[in-house]
Amino acid sequence: MLSFASLDEVVADAENLLARGYDRAGNWDLAQVAGHLANWLSYPVEGFPKVPLLLQPVVWLVRTTAGKRMRDGVLANGFVPGTRTVPETVPAAGGDPAAAVARLRQAAERLKAHTGPIVPSPLFGPMDKDTAVRLQLRHCEHHLGFLTAK
Repeated sequence: MLSFASLDEVVADAENLLARGYDRAGNWDLAQVAGHLANWLSYPVEGFPKVPLLLQPVVWLVRTTAGKRMRDGVLANGFVPGTRTVPETVPAAGGDPAAAVARLRQAAERLKAHTGPIVPSPLFGPMDKDTAVRLQLRHCEHHLGFLTAK
């Protein structure tokens, strides 16, 4: 199982996949994975995508009743395979992997350098930077774990 201790390790893994090539064990290519992760690394700094109006009550209910427990479960055990994501955060297949890995590096550097407040997660609620980064590391482990360097 893939395990990252820092955002630098995430970027190094993506750069290694780009340099050496990779085998896919999932549906997404490297450009999609790196682009998706870059998007999510930016949200604690810039703000999360708007929750669709019809889903807002459900997201609010989950956040206020189980959000912290779910967050702690992800931190302890990683993301559950098959967990759905926001489709708009996944780039189309066949994109430029080098550009996507560069975006991933930029997003990681921006989050690392961020000294302001962390934007609360729509699902998990408010958190400090350390917790936000640890969640991002688990998210990166999940997605990059589907790509194996050749």
